[in-house]
Amino acid sequence: MKVIFKFGIKTYSGTVDEMTFGSYRKHSLCIGRKYVTPVLTANNTLMGSVMKNLAEVYRDCSELYKADLKTYALRNSANIPSGKIPPTSFAIFVKMLYLFSELDEGHIELSTVTYSDLQTLGGDIASVADAVENGYLANVVDADELTANM
Repeated sequence: MKVIFKFGIKTYSGTVDEMTFGSYRKHSLCIGRKYVTPVLTANNTLMGSVMKNLAEVYRDCSELYKADLKTYALRNSANIPSGKIPPTSFAIFVKMLYLFSELDEGHIELSTVTYSDLQTLGGDIASVADAVENGYLANVVDADELTANM
């Protein structure tokens, strides 16, 4: 349904009180509809368990390793097009582990991997410098200096 607001408000985008509003035609038209909760799928459940597990693994990593990931994220932001938000150190960690699990299929299941598993099997990504050298992360300036172990 077409929505008209009071007090000089032309359009609104978002959800308020069981209604979802959308702004269209260069912010000159607002359409509202009843909010419907999306149905959770098996993929939603899998992604939730993977991200929860990877957050625990990241928490167990050494502070120096996390600092190196932050430094890498800062240096990598030069490769990000302007207007795009650069990824955080955790996002880079997740992306690296997804690539690691894809290239080393059968050894690592991201929803159940532990920190000790990565200590044993993750020699290729033991440090940020190792991950760059082995192709799990893009090369950045002075990446070889980021040698703190996971």
